[in-house]
Amino acid sequence: MQVLTRWLWSCATACLLAAPLCHSAPLTAAQALAYVRIGELQFSPDGTQLSCVVVSYQWDALPRIRLFDLATGRSREITPPGKSERSPEWAPDGRLAFLSNRGGRTQVYLAAPSGEPVALTNAKFGVERFHWSPDGVSIAYLAAEDSAHNEDRGPQVADLEGDLARLWIIDPGSRAVRRVGGSGYRIDDFQWQDATHLLVVATDQPRLEEHTDAVYRLDTTAGMFTPLARPAQPFDALLVSPDGTQFAVRSTAAGGPIPRDLFVGGSAGGPLRNLSAPVGLAVAEARWRERRNIWMLAIDGFYRRIYHIAGDRRPVRLELPGSVAAFDVSRQGLVAYVGEDFAHLPEVFVRSRGGKVRQLAEAQPEWSGYALAPTTVFQTRAPDGVSLEAALMRPPAPRQSKLPLVLLVHGGPASNFSAGYGWITAWAQLLATNGYQVLMVNPRGSNGYSEEFLKANHGDWGGGDYRDLMTVLDAVLARGATDPQRLGIGGWSYGAEMATWATTQTARFRAAVAGAPVFDQQAEFETERGPEDDEWYFGTPWEHPEVFARNSPATYIRNSRTPTLILAGDEDVNNPVGQSKGLYRALKHFGVETEMVLYPGEGHSPRRGSNNIDMFERILGWYNLHLGEPAGVDTAAAR
Repeated sequence: MQVLTRWLWSCATACLLAAPLCHSAPLTAAQALAYVRIGELQFSPDGTQLSCVVVSYQWDALPRIRLFDLATGRSREITPPGKSERSPEWAPDGRLAFLSNRGGRTQVYLAAPSGEPVALTNAKFGVERFHWSPDGVSIAYLAAEDSAHNEDRGPQVADLEGDLARLWIIDPGSRAVRRVGGSGYRIDDFQWQDATHLLVVATDQPRLEEHTDAVYRLDTTAGMFTPLARPAQPFDALLVSPDGTQFAVRSTAAGGPIPRDLFVGGSAGGPLRNLSAPVGLAVAEARWRERRNIWMLAIDGFYRRIYHIAGDRRPVRLELPGSVAAFDVSRQGLVAYVGEDFAHLPEVFVRSRGGKVRQLAEAQPEWSGYALAPTTVFQTRAPDGVSLEAALMRPPAPRQSKLPLVLLVHGGPASNFSAGYGWITAWAQLLATNGYQVLMVNPRGSNGYSEEFLKANHGDWGGGDYRDLMTVLDAVLARGATDPQRLGIGGWSYGAEMATWATTQTARFRAAVAGAPVFDQQAEFETERGPEDDEWYFGTPWEHPEVFARNSPATYIRNSRTPTLILAGDEDVNNPVGQSKGLYRALKHFGVETEMVLYPGEGHSPRRGSNNIDMFERILGWYNLHLGEPAGVDTAAAR
């Protein structure tokens, strides 16, 4: 089968990013995880400052707020060590508010011109989210009542109406607080429409674990919810136009499993129209700074691109180097964005109205002198003609003609691999700089392509998606640079489920790593938090038990012979730890070599730096043990 290959960039484009890293020593687990992710970019109203949120395992993935001075490019952090701060938002007059736990429970804080930030709220169980009113006079926030049930102690009664978060409005000057809106709604999102009205995403069926949200208009004086729109389910990411006459949500145009298209409607009601349809790609986020100007970040396979929609014109792509992880647009026309690719870690850049791009203060000082493994993105076709995209990462300086290879599978499944540096690519870089090839495939069911492609694994996990993975692996093996006797597989969440599934379908893999896997689809559906997403794929297990059985690795686990390392957080509510324990017990029963490591206090994505380092060291050690340490690599240094 012919494999069509294209490089990530031309050299002319790549040079606009920071210079590639150059040190080629194998990465240690600690170094692979010593990166900083950057998000939640927001310009100050006058365009002189940029706020963002930075996260790193160096400080246990606790979010911190960082401020950039646009004139000098310098940055400073306002978050105390060991605290968590997020959701920075500027008032129209330039005051900065944010969520912080520096005083205990998460509250809304107001930054002071000098001195320490001041807590505005005092919610007993903390604040979930907040927004400034358009005139800067008030702040609306979402929090449970002080009389709500304490989930940390005593009998836990499910679905109590009194435990639902309520909307409150506070005057930052007087600290006067009042509740708005009635009972009986679960509120998932809200935005101000004008000084006296909110648009609210809520459901009037809070006990039902299905997608039943609608958009309501809430009069903050009378407290009445008025239905405004019921976008196709599921939907999210509510936005309101600057003049309050329109709103936008991310929804699905063709009944897909996730919100991916940007729809706009009038605040007085009426049909919604799909603004992103001409692009045909999934929308990651959007900004609405002027009434007739919307900016959106679209997922284009391994890359993320910014598009500008002016009035009724077709979206126009903003030509920027790299892949864009996050962005914002100022009132003055500046575009700030986080740029990255497989050769560059995330950094913050600003594009002027004239198109000139400059980098702000360096965000990755721990990486001075290090090289990332070279990566090539390529395309091939499945036997049924479906186009497939993948990336192959190789050691910077391979010492042997035929290399071991690990096939990584992304989570989701409605997710995708991206050109950049995050947790899953840190896993890949750790392996590649220690002598492995790493193959990352976006199989059918992945986001970032057509909605038809996204929906192609409906009721079929382990069918077409598994065959796609094997098709791309076979194409790489045909090149002749991979040792077919030294293949591994691994992933987290859905990726772990597919890694486990693969071991029940083929004996070609000599080692597997399964992080937070799904083992039994029915048991997972019945115990996970939020089963409504899985319902799109499979229905319910009480109505379609055969579908759940057909899509469960547990059904075929007797076929597995692959040594499997299982990793999980013992407080995971997405893929509860019983899934990992079930897989571990089954493998032991059938005499398969296995090891299970659980991390106390961790959820679906472990946050503590020490736990992540331990996981990466175990992952590398497991592959080295079962695939043989790559020749010419000092893997002891990586430990």
